[in-house]
Amino acid sequence: MKLLLKGGTVVSSLRSEKADVLIENEKIVSVGEGISAPDAEICDVSGKLLFPGFIDAHTHFDLVGAARTADNFYTGTKAAAAGGTTCVIDFSTADRGMTGRQALEEWHRKADGVSSCDYGFHMSYTEWNDDLSKEVDEMVKEGITSFKLYMAYDNLRVSDADLYKILKRIGEIGGIVGTHCENGDMVKELTADLISHGKTTPEYHPLSRPALVEAEAVFRYLTIAKLADVPVNIVHLSTRLGYEIAEEFRKNGAKVYLETCPQYLVMDDSVYKNGTLTGAKSSDEFEGAKFVISPPIRKKSDCDCLWNALKNNRLDCISTDHCSFNYNKDKELGRDNFSKIPNGAPGVEHRPVVIYTFGVKQGKITKEQMCAYLSTNPAKLYGMYGQKGEIKPGFDADIVVWDENAEWTISKENQNQACDYTPLEGVKVSGIAEKVFLRGTLVSEKGKIVKENHGKYIFRDKCMFYEKD
Repeated sequence: MKLLLKGGTVVSSLRSEKADVLIENEKIVSVGEGISAPDAEICDVSGKLLFPGFIDAHTHFDLVGAARTADNFYTGTKAAAAGGTTCVIDFSTADRGMTGRQALEEWHRKADGVSSCDYGFHMSYTEWNDDLSKEVDEMVKEGITSFKLYMAYDNLRVSDADLYKILKRIGEIGGIVGTHCENGDMVKELTADLISHGKTTPEYHPLSRPALVEAEAVFRYLTIAKLADVPVNIVHLSTRLGYEIAEEFRKNGAKVYLETCPQYLVMDDSVYKNGTLTGAKSSDEFEGAKFVISPPIRKKSDCDCLWNALKNNRLDCISTDHCSFNYNKDKELGRDNFSKIPNGAPGVEHRPVVIYTFGVKQGKITKEQMCAYLSTNPAKLYGMYGQKGEIKPGFDADIVVWDENAEWTISKENQNQACDYTPLEGVKVSGIAEKVFLRGTLVSEKGKIVKENHGKYIFRDKCMFYEKD
């Protein structure tokens, strides 16, 4: 069965041009003006933008800690597809005492057969030994070429020595390590100090993880990476200080790739006191718990710095760090102690419309840059380019038909995410994923899923270490 998308404007990371798109057998066959295919089903997309399917390279579905996330792979990937995201990369976590193989099998059990968008896994290590090192080659055969480490959280973080060893080992296979950069010891001490002085409400969460905590860890991580002589990735960068340190290392020849998230672009730390994003102050001081994530939401000056970096092509990806703990029961575990609030918030569904509304429409970035940050760059960095990330012949027919003129308001009532709140409640946005095609199959229309469970596991190749300007 052939499908011909007629009359749209195809957006790439470099340019936008009016073109038709012919699809057959899950692949894009041709792109150009005036394509004729008498045996194809015609879909009129006149006046619409055609983006390559968006990729969210940082999600946490079915995560179990102090609580279990509201979204598993069934609900989370439906929410992703509804917003225009056709591929996610989640974290298969090898807890201490586990092998990577055991972790991978567990995440396949969670995702296989239920995902409504395509998916892959980063392998997250929480310790290091000779057996895990030998297993890395097996991970590559399973399509895993990206890995995750933590410099915070006692149950997850590795030592600096092991960080160095892991970077060296992953460099041997042409992979990349993305690291959560916060000084875990300082977070513990600052938190204990605040709690001991009775400062227990959510407004103190950002004070327990100040910008210097991220900046120090970024400097240390990049120093270790320089000694290991490998390219590295920093996930969910949130501060001006961290960004400036990364840029200094780049000036001295380091290959550093930087991810940020919508929450660090459109929110500031007033949400911890107000409990809302729209400016109105909640009557319950605990409502700020809805925004308890790590790293925390920062100052407006940090937001401005990150937008400017995006404008100048100095960042690489915008992911979500979607980690959707419910407000009721889950977040409330920390009502008397902010350090017990499960860290994380939902976001996978709304990332594209937030970046379009507050980035493209406000002139902070172009639609071509949006394409780069949400599609092309993550496809390159995570070994999917040639399959994902562009609307080009031979690529998967993952296409988002974007209506620029739609106006609507985000609410927990109209979201597909299973969480009982959205931090974006009441935010007015522009644009919508009118139609979402996953490998040529229509899976969503105007935010509603029309075909479930169509996702498949993506075997990823080596990373493409593109150069910054």
